[in-house]
Amino acid sequence: MILSPTTRAIGGLGFTQIVGWGTTYLMPSVLGRELQLALGISPELVFAGITVMFGVGAVLSPRIGRIVDRTGARRLMTAGSLVYAASLAGLAAAQGPLGYLACWAAMGVASALALSTPSSIAVVQIAGPRARQAIALLTIVGGFASTVFWPLSGVLDAALGWRETLLIYAALHLLACAPIHWLILPRTPPTHPVTGGAQPTPGGVAPEDRGHVFLLLSISLAFGAFVFTGVQLQMISIMRGLGHSPASALLLASLIGPSQVSIRIFELLFGHRYSIMRSAVVGSLLLPIGLALALLAGNLFVVALLVVATYGMSNGLKAVQRATLPLALFGRAQFGSYMGRLALPQGIVAAVAPPIMAAVLSRFGTAGALWLSFAFAMVALVAMILLARRGRTIR
Repeated sequence: MILSPTTRAIGGLGFTQIVGWGTTYLMPSVLGRELQLALGISPELVFAGITVMFGVGAVLSPRIGRIVDRTGARRLMTAGSLVYAASLAGLAAAQGPLGYLACWAAMGVASALALSTPSSIAVVQIAGPRARQAIALLTIVGGFASTVFWPLSGVLDAALGWRETLLIYAALHLLACAPIHWLILPRTPPTHPVTGGAQPTPGGVAPEDRGHVFLLLSISLAFGAFVFTGVQLQMISIMRGLGHSPASALLLASLIGPSQVSIRIFELLFGHRYSIMRSAVVGSLLLPIGLALALLAGNLFVVALLVVATYGMSNGLKAVQRATLPLALFGRAQFGSYMGRLALPQGIVAAVAPPIMAAVLSRFGTAGALWLSFAFAMVALVAMILLARRGRTIR
């Protein structure tokens, strides 16, 4: 059986995205204590590595997006896997805080080259008219990163130690991800025109409206990213702060993943029946609804279930829309450029959200964190509604 280029790309990139997220962003959740003790650093510094990674990746993303538009993703994503391998091997040999943070900075370079933004651009270039469904499927596969790597990291750490675990992860990038990127992605540059940005794309926004549309989309995605990144890392603490037992809080937080995957499957199966703008507004609306429920009666287990479900569904939809909305609004020719520009504010916000949310929780408690998140979610919703009014014809 011969697989289509789109199927090969989704399968291969799905695997490399699971590895990319699982060996970096998700890794300190399991290995953090061992890193703290071995390197003599504080818990805050352990997770500051993620902030450094997001910050470096955000700064590089606009340029990377433009390059992928011109040349395709094959060489850059392969190079990203090699940088991941080198940075994880360096982290395995780190002896103190400077080396630790330097390795995370290198992982920021690798993430700009080989993580979500270039993979979404690559899928769009390969899938053509079926890009929306292809991106939805890719996010479904990528959603299993925590399911795979949290237990895997625990098992490897218990059996071998954290340094050996990171060396195995470096080898995984070198021996699996790099060849996958090199073999499954197109060897030739994308065939769409890269000039002509002044011409309106079929079904897209008019050239004179693109500045306002880009600003509204950037505001909505960035303010949403603050809530998604900040709350997800603190969801267990928030649930405990609402009065749930440690076991119940862990159970509730674990339901975020199934909620995300479920809505992505729904989007994959039925997304062609409704406009992407309608889906975007619904996804933006779910987030403040869930946070409002948490503020009103989050101490009730049934209500907490609804909070987690709405949060997970909103996050799941936004993960798809981060790639499909720019495609629908601005077209395929400059898709990489727009994706890279949008990744800059989102990456910066994702970098600062965890420490800000932790500080708010510490000083103002669960209610303060929820009110801050609700305010950011409302800004994201208003921006998305204004955007939808400008893009009524977008399918």
